[in-house]
Amino acid sequence: MTLPERPTEVTSSRNHLPDRNQAWNLLCEWTQSDSLRKHALAVEAAMRYLAERRGGDPELWGLAGLLHDLDYERYPTPNDHPYRGAEELRRLGYPEELVHAVLAHAEHTGTARETDLDRALFAVDELTGLITAVALVRPDRSLQNLEPASVLKKMKDKRFAAGVDRETIKKGAAELGIELPEFISQVIAGMRAVATELGLA
Repeated sequence: MTLPERPTEVTSSRNHLPDRNQAWNLLCEWTQSDSLRKHALAVEAAMRYLAERRGGDPELWGLAGLLHDLDYERYPTPNDHPYRGAEELRRLGYPEELVHAVLAHAEHTGTARETDLDRALFAVDELTGLITAVALVRPDRSLQNLEPASVLKKMKDKRFAAGVDRETIKKGAAELGIELPEFISQVIAGMRAVATELGLA
């Protein structure tokens, strides 16, 4: 998989953040699965999109999305995930607010979602999986003309993408204060930025 291009400029407010290329290399070191890497890219893109609309730092939010499942391939059990990943990110000097969001995206950790970053990561994680699944069963296998109504229709079919937690998606949108159709629309728009990398162009 090729590395999606990202802006290279770094502003002073972002100097505390590790480089995005370093973050991608870290993800690839821990994660060999192509599908898990694509999931990370989808969440990253959606998080960047949401950050720009909610006054967040797109770099911080994007890195949180990219690395939220860092440890999942190596440590998939609730006893380890996302704790091992959070420990590694903390060791490497990632901002505590990012580490907190990684912990808070998994409800079993009991970590409170205190910020918009926390709430967005929790909400986006499951929804990107559902959107990907819906796009893949379309004739064009693309995000190009995918509408929220199509996702909502599939969301009601419990047999479709049965591993996706619908209640988490609804809860996440509610915590962000966004109507579900609008939230789906925003996440689709964010994912379109990396549609080629996701195989959904």
